[in-house]
Amino acid sequence: MNGFAELFAEYDILGAFWMNIRLTFFAAIGSFVLGIILAVFRISPVGSLQRVGAGYVNILRNTPLTIIMVLGVLAVWGQLKITFSDDFPLNFFTYAVIALSIYHAAFVCEAIRSGVNTVPLGQAEAARAIGLSFLPAARLVILPQALRGAVTPLGNTLIALTKNTTVAAAASVAESSGLMKTMIEFRPDLMIQIFLTIAIGFCLIVIPMGLLTTWLSDKLAVAR
Repeated sequence: MNGFAELFAEYDILGAFWMNIRLTFFAAIGSFVLGIILAVFRISPVGSLQRVGAGYVNILRNTPLTIIMVLGVLAVWGQLKITFSDDFPLNFFTYAVIALSIYHAAFVCEAIRSGVNTVPLGQAEAARAIGLSFLPAARLVILPQALRGAVTPLGNTLIALTKNTTVAAAASVAESSGLMKTMIEFRPDLMIQIFLTIAIGFCLIVIPMGLLTTWLSDKLAVAR
């Protein structure tokens, strides 16, 4: 126990995990909004929008997140000189959130599209029968039901996003994985305690998400 006490006394472990939680929160919002737009593109009757959505999903899902994160720093900040704040940590936090949002939006899109497949075809036909065009039908009829059916894949995407926030270290964001590297470098005598601290920390964050996802999935399930 003394080893754990030393780690918490020397390093801001709770602050590092709080950074991961903040990254998860803001990136979840960004990826959800972008993912819904992409999902609408993919189910749109307009062929060009379908191709844009499919191209985005196929390209982003097969691109390593680290490359996207580093590209944001080296290209957008390093070459184009685009900044969001004069505050250095906040600027790179914003880059990390945008990169996480862009990457996970592709997975959110597919999660929502899987939910769309659970909506009976008659629902869309009924919407057209009462005179609704595609966008109102999607907004009022299809997407609300699709989101209920997509709770589980969306929850899995959120869990993956939480774990992927560790990649933000590539964008100079001081989160738990970067702190773990520092602790290993300067306190190799406490290697076991370091790994257990980081592992337990992520379990405390991720397990409640899994339990909440299961509960919501059962609660919102549509009886067929």
